[in-house]
Amino acid sequence: MEDGRRARTAIVGWACTTLCLVSCAAAFSHGASLSACTDMMPRHLRAQLHSPSNNYVTVHTNMSFYFPGDKVPVTVRSTRDFMGFLLQARKVSNDEIAGTFVFIPPGSKLLTCFEDGDTVTQSDKSLKRNLSFVWKAPDQPIGDIKFFISIVQSYFVYWAKIESAIVAQRVQN
Repeated sequence: MEDGRRARTAIVGWACTTLCLVSCAAAFSHGASLSACTDMMPRHLRAQLHSPSNNYVTVHTNMSFYFPGDKVPVTVRSTRDFMGFLLQARKVSNDEIAGTFVFIPPGSKLLTCFEDGDTVTQSDKSLKRNLSFVWKAPDQPIGDIKFFISIVQSYFVYWAKIESAIVAQRVQN
């Protein structure tokens, strides 16, 4: 009787662990979780952070300044395929997430970390390389910003918070 109970407990434990791992893996293939909003780190089991100097991804815009309410094109370029990403604009002054994305490419979806559409992540696990977005600055002045992207090459390899150059805010007279 005792051996049967142990066997059932072991099987139930194994099934629960397997179900959890499968559901966690499936969830990440559809984008980052809200738990990544603050530090932009994937929550994969045993994922390894790689040095920012060894990344193969750049995030940039063709604008060196913007006015409140402007729409700013953002481009992510990569020399290798990657599966997942998390993209945000952040204030240089205090690292807070700012603005919203108003255009995102296929295979992407908007997240709400602090306000609707302030973050973009992948919506599927298709391989990605070059992506284009449009970010809209808030109507109120917020100061200079940078764009940050975390890239997941595979379930076990990622780069966190690759940053763009500063995009300076200008105020209209």
